[in-house]
Amino acid sequence: MDKSWISKLQNTNDFKISLSRMLDFSVKNSVVGFIKTGDVLCPDLISDLPECIIESILIKLPIRDALRTSILSSKWKHKWSSITHLVFDEKSVPICYDQQALQESVVKFISRVLFLHQGPVHKFEITHFFLQSCPEIDQWILFLSRKDIQDLTLELGNDEYFRMPSCLFTCQKLTRLNLSCCELDLPHSFKGFPCLNSLSFNRVFTPPEAIERLISSCPRLEKFSLIWCDSLALTIRAPQLKYLFLKGEFKDLCLVDTPLLVELSVSMYMTHDLAEHVKLSSNCNFVKFLGSVPNLERFDSFMDFTKYLSIGNHDLRHLAIMFNNLERIQMAPVNFLDMKERRTVLRLITSSPNLKKLGISGSSDIAASTSTEDLDFWKNECPSDSVLSKLKFVDLEDMSGVLHEIEFIKFLLGCSPVLETMIIIPSILDKECQLKMLIELMKFPRASSKAGINFIRSNYPIILSPSSID
Repeated sequence: MDKSWISKLQNTNDFKISLSRMLDFSVKNSVVGFIKTGDVLCPDLISDLPECIIESILIKLPIRDALRTSILSSKWKHKWSSITHLVFDEKSVPICYDQQALQESVVKFISRVLFLHQGPVHKFEITHFFLQSCPEIDQWILFLSRKDIQDLTLELGNDEYFRMPSCLFTCQKLTRLNLSCCELDLPHSFKGFPCLNSLSFNRVFTPPEAIERLISSCPRLEKFSLIWCDSLALTIRAPQLKYLFLKGEFKDLCLVDTPLLVELSVSMYMTHDLAEHVKLSSNCNFVKFLGSVPNLERFDSFMDFTKYLSIGNHDLRHLAIMFNNLERIQMAPVNFLDMKERRTVLRLITSSPNLKKLGISGSSDIAASTSTEDLDFWKNECPSDSVLSKLKFVDLEDMSGVLHEIEFIKFLLGCSPVLETMIIIPSILDKECQLKMLIELMKFPRASSKAGINFIRSNYPIILSPSSID
């Protein structure tokens, strides 16, 4: 019989739904080893599938349905107990409104599956918002540490943190580790995870020196994500790191020996006290953080990180730093009334000769602006030969129309010969002020004959095409 249908089905989005319906049909009709076609029972095509296909089917199914496949035939009865991927989510057990009963049901289900499981477990994942810290977690991790675990994810509810057992650090075959809402203590005997490729911490309570030690002891680490592990002064040393995502309240940040980093996203929140503490530093944060990422391709800066980068006493105009591979920059927000923030943005852009896409969100207070402040900034700071030769798309949001925002737009239009689209979304609601912005925009020369400006005003755009200016 032709079994190609099952291979094709595996590659469709309807695969899980189709298998679940087949299981429901088998249970309701008490059909084992046969499929009913009209009034005739025909041999079930899945009864004699190769082992690799059966395992592939079971891995793709939700864990509850994988267990239910034991009814299909005697050959399938115990197949689920040897699958190498165990994923438990909020669909693993029926939802009920009794929080304690639901917690007990989830814990019992996971423990039962592990108790009956045979063979290695390469992937183990719990993403269950209603599951809180419980003593059984220690037993689960101990079980996995003896099962050649490679991919481990624990994302539980955030009502209380659980303490990660030390047996986690004996899992030497780990390639991916994703933890949330837990406390983590590195044993003194820990030598690192030699195979770890991806590490993600979300609200993980651990001292910064433990994070630094963990990162530096993972020689193959390529991806690191740290979310809301607050008040850390962090130095990251990772020669193989390619992707870095940081979000939270940081006292200080420094990148050392990260030459392969290609994607960087930082959302940094600075309290007033923290901002004052950082300002006292004599270091140039721009150099300290971006000075060791020569191969960066994408950079995203959110919350207060632009302000953080702008702190320092060095003149950025004379820094020998180039980002030759940087193609996408997103910075939000940027206060154009702050000279150091303007200088930081300008230095980053003019040091990126292959920049293709730029996104900036403003945060300037038009009430605090004066028409005479720093009038010589753009003349003194912008290199006369500045050319953004690859820039095609610019997205400027929350523009208040202050002088330095307008001058920034003028600078971009004047030195971007291949610019195709510039989107401008004003933050001001006053129609007269918006009209003034439009009039200013129409005066500016454009280096690109194809550059179009989409001025999004009151939910509808005003498009200033090159022909409309001429």
